[in-house]
Order: sequence, then C-alpha cells, then structure tokens
Amino acid sequence: MDNTAQAPTAARMLNKVPEITLFFWIIKIMATTVGETAADYLNVNLGFGLTKTSYAMGGLLAAVLAYQLARWRYVPWLYWLTVVLISIVGTLITDNLTDVFGVPLWVSTTVFSALLAVTFLAWYASERTLSIHSIYTRRRELFYWAAILFTFALGTAGGDLATEGIGLGYLQGTLIFGGLIALTAVGYFAMGVNAVLGFWVAYILTRPLGASIGDLLSQAPSDGGLGLSHFGINAVFFVTIVALIGHLTVTRADSPSKDEEMDAKEHWTNEART
Repeated sequence: MDNTAQAPTAARMLNKVPEITLFFWIIKIMATTVGETAADYLNVNLGFGLTKTSYAMGGLLAAVLAYQLARWRYVPWLYWLTVVLISIVGTLITDNLTDVFGVPLWVSTTVFSALLAVTFLAWYASERTLSIHSIYTRRRELFYWAAILFTFALGTAGGDLATEGIGLGYLQGTLIFGGLIALTAVGYFAMGVNAVLGFWVAYILTRPLGASIGDLLSQAPSDGGLGLSHFGINAVFFVTIVALIGHLTVTRADSPSKDEEMDAKEHWTNEART
C-alpha cells in the first residue's frame, strides 16, 4: 500500500512552493512593495509607532507561518500571505536596527548577507540541494522560510543603502535593480546559468527592487518620490495580489508539477521502507 496515499501528516507532504511562473514574479515584486509601504503606513500614517507595529506584525507572521507549516501541500492564499507578512517583518527588522539601534545600513547589509550565506550553507550541508522544487520535508521548509526572511531583511537594508545611503535615488534604484534582474534572466535563458543560482539571485534582487518602487511611489517629491498615498498604493497592490491569487487558486496554473509530486511520494515511500 502506498503510504503517501494515506491521510497526510505533518511529516509527509507534497512540495510546498509554487511553480516559478510569470505570476510568481509579479506577485513577489508587488508583495515586496507592499512590505515597504505597509510597514510605513502602519508605523507613520496610522501612528502605531515602530515598536507596536513590529510586535503586531511579528505575532501575526508567527501565527500564519505556523499554519503554513501545518499544511501538507501548497495553498496559494496561505503561501502568499506568509510572503507578504515576511516582507513587512523583514522591512521592520531593518527599520528597527537603523532607527532604534542606530546600526548603519552598511553593517546591516553585511550582517544579513552573512546570515543568508550561513542559511544556504547549512541548508545545502543538510539536504544537498537548494532547489525550491523539493520543499517536501519540514526541515527543508524551515530552511526555505529562514532564507526568505533574510532575503527580505537584506533587500531592505541593501536597497536603502543604495538609494538613500549612497544617494542613488529611488528612480535610479528601481532602474538598477530592475536591470540586474533582467541580466539574471538573460543569463539563465541565454547563457545557461544554473537554475537554482539564477532563482535565488533574482529572488534577492526583487526585494530592493520592490522597496525602491514603493519608495518611488510613496515618498515626497522633495525626497525624490512621487508623493502618492500609502493607503492608495497598498489598496491597489493588495487588490491586484488578491485577484492574481484567486486566479491561481481556480486555475492551479502555479501548482507544483506532477514530477515534483512524484518525487515527494517517492521520497516518503523510501522513508517508510527504511
């Protein structure tokens, strides 16, 4: 009897990450922009303050992430809600380090780069792969979300360092980070760059791109932005994200492939035999 055919448990699950389609990158970039603007809106516009906002968003992320970890397969709304909340919390971590503790952006960027590198090294040493197409064990999923958190924190610190610390500006930052992602895509599609490497490079770069877009849209014209409403930006982006997730839920266009599901089932069948 196929053990994976039984009711799944927390130990036996299918791949928990969506297929990498155009929808993935659109939602990811919009989620990173929301992470930047939503954190500012809660902190500044609604007057919650950095500390209260950090506690509230951190607690909400912990609850949603626990629910995500308890699922046995990819659920679009839950996965992307986790990503959006990690985006907000990653922004708040960097903001706290900069505004509350006075940590220079170059130090934050360096520290988060090191933490992300350590996460990748530990992940690879443990699992012998960094592929997101094999997130079907609890340990791999924990490594995955740890890496995601550090990419958001790193992207926020690196993006702020480039646009504000070095003084590139929000428009230039948007163009530069967008150009680097385009070069990564060219490397993958035209030059045979390793798929796993290409994915993680692009994933890291989408964070400062999204942050630069968010700041470009929301910051005052005197600071190099367009001065648009934080509430309006968040509303438009949230509605768009929800609409895209609804489309993916109905069409299952980004559901893990049959090959990935077969790999997961084979893995758990082998585990049961041993």
